[in-house]
Amino acid sequence: MPSQPPPSTTVPKTFNFFSGHRKPTQNRPTVRGGIFSNRQTLNPNQNHQQPTTNFQLEKWNPQQSITTPPPQPPSSSQHFFAVAQTLSPIARYIVDSFRKHKHWGPPVVADLNKLRRVTPKLVAEVLKVQSDPNISSKFFHWAGKQKGYKHDFASYNAFSYCLNRNNQFRAADQVPELMNMQGKPPTEKQFEILIRMHSDANRGLRVYYVYEKMKKFGVKPRVFLYNRIMDALVKTGHLDLCLSVYNDFKDDKLVEEGITFMILVKGLCKVGRIEEAVELLGRMRKLCKPDVFAYTAMIKILVSEGNLDGCLRVWQEMESDKVQPDVMAYATLVTGLCNGNRVEKGYEFFKEMKGKRYLIDRGIYGSLIEGFVNDGKVGVACDLLKDLIESGYRADLVIYNHLIKGLCNVKHVSKAHKLFQVTVEEDLRPDFETVNPMLVSYAELRKFDEFCKLLVQMQGLGFSVTDDLVKFFSLMVGGERDRVVTALEVFDNLKPKGYCSVPIYNILIGALHKIGEVKKALTFFQGLKESKMEPDSCTYSNAISCFIEIGDIHEACSCYNEIKEMSSIPSVDAYVSLVKGLCKVGEIDDAFMIVRDCLANVTSGPREFKYVLRIIHICRSNDANKVMDVISEMVEDCCSPDDVIFCAVIAGMCRYGTIEEGRKVFSSMRACKMLTESDLVVYDDLLIDHMKKKTADLVLSGLKFFRLESKLKAKGSNLLPS
Repeated sequence: MPSQPPPSTTVPKTFNFFSGHRKPTQNRPTVRGGIFSNRQTLNPNQNHQQPTTNFQLEKWNPQQSITTPPPQPPSSSQHFFAVAQTLSPIARYIVDSFRKHKHWGPPVVADLNKLRRVTPKLVAEVLKVQSDPNISSKFFHWAGKQKGYKHDFASYNAFSYCLNRNNQFRAADQVPELMNMQGKPPTEKQFEILIRMHSDANRGLRVYYVYEKMKKFGVKPRVFLYNRIMDALVKTGHLDLCLSVYNDFKDDKLVEEGITFMILVKGLCKVGRIEEAVELLGRMRKLCKPDVFAYTAMIKILVSEGNLDGCLRVWQEMESDKVQPDVMAYATLVTGLCNGNRVEKGYEFFKEMKGKRYLIDRGIYGSLIEGFVNDGKVGVACDLLKDLIESGYRADLVIYNHLIKGLCNVKHVSKAHKLFQVTVEEDLRPDFETVNPMLVSYAELRKFDEFCKLLVQMQGLGFSVTDDLVKFFSLMVGGERDRVVTALEVFDNLKPKGYCSVPIYNILIGALHKIGEVKKALTFFQGLKESKMEPDSCTYSNAISCFIEIGDIHEACSCYNEIKEMSSIPSVDAYVSLVKGLCKVGEIDDAFMIVRDCLANVTSGPREFKYVLRIIHICRSNDANKVMDVISEMVEDCCSPDDVIFCAVIAGMCRYGTIEEGRKVFSSMRACKMLTESDLVVYDDLLIDHMKKKTADLVLSGLKFFRLESKLKAKGSNLLPS
């Protein structure tokens, strides 16, 4: 008899599922049972110990960032189970049914009908975690139709929160009407919820809408809710509505609180109605005296609105109330006065602070120094720097930048350089804003050796000298003609030392073109081409405008082709110049090919080009009146017709219309004084020549189609080119 195998010593795992709560024991923690369970099966053979490493202090780098894998967004199932852990078993069952079916329908209703009963507490629990407003609404109404069921305030509130959370706030505003229809008149709490929702989202008009609905239901707000409504209206800029709510507040014979007055006063200050704000302060004093925080808030609002006279008026009211201003009140006022070009008045309050031995913030010093520098009083600004250092502060880079700029403005560039040395010694890491005033001063004073020494020093400090020079030349040529000349002299001195680049050439070529020095700009362009540097699309774009201005259309087209070979796009100005140049020499087809290329590559092309295509398209009707309607619309759009528009009429009529209709368009433009008599003759001849050219092209195309070229050549026809 064969031997039987020994019995297995392993006991198969059994999984027990519990319904409801289980009594906790020492070995079994509490489990919320039901269809879903949060238990996890762990493998006891797994080693969960993390590998440890010995920490060595000498190898620790505080600047090294800890590399951690980026957190992965949780999936929908993970999110569901994370939410389900906080729900009761029946609520988990309902939410999971929504998750599985995704839409309200018979399967969801069948799952819900399996439940014995649904309570308002359960409805509120489900709605608190629902993210689909459609399913939430269907479920809410389904629950209300159950026999013996009535919604309570908790379920209504949860429904309102659910709708608002899913951006259905307009539907949430209709919940009070729903409550009233179902025999549950809304209380102040329901309206407070809606008001708080709209207030947090800065929907002031919606807050007022809910308030008006409160009055229709005969619900009178408390003082707290009145304050909330008025504050929301003030923050969203609806002061008139706020004052109307305040009138209702007084009609209800409620007593104002300090916060009530402050809401109204801040709203009045924001719109500059200072007299009314002061009058309201007088009424506030009968109930409670405004403190320094209230006055500081008013001053801060007036400073943000730029109403400095109102700030000083409120300050006088604060002094008349014998309220002692603190450091924050002084700092707010002084900073506002300095930013509003009233630095002398701000300096008076600064001295008042020093007389009271207040701790003056470095920001106040910085505002005063900036104000005095902008006012041209650099000496006072330097005295403030000494006072700042004697007070135990360390000036920051912004303060030094303002002082360096002020010293350079009064031609004390040597002192400015000393301050620059201070910034280097104190390791403040000066930037381009620090050195640019000195570079400009050296250039204007023609101290080019000092200019180059500063560049060498900048390079030693780690500056990107090439990029900074591009910024310098951009700022220099943006002013008057003399500054452009100065920039050219600087470039002539820097070029032998190797401080030149293609962007600098582009800036100078563009600046010379703007001041009318076209030939000199083209000289720079030729010099760039002869050097070892390669011109870019910006260089060729500037050159196109220059060549068009001197009438060299062939070189302009060559530059355009160079840009296309670089797989780049010309500038809009270059497109416009080239199209106008081609239209002047009668190359209409090439001009409109470039128009289409511009509109295809440029995001916001010239409006004139858009009208060009529209005119060509409207010429299909062969109606001069319709073409004139488009031109009149263009004139109303502040886009005066020029050579490009005239050539568009010629191109459109020669392709789709007739010479007679084209002449009618030009006659109508002459009657509207858009054309002179001489221009009318010129464009009439151009219309005829272009029509002849189009006719000849059509004849040649027909001959090629019927393969008659050889017969014409045999007869010596001159119609075909040799």
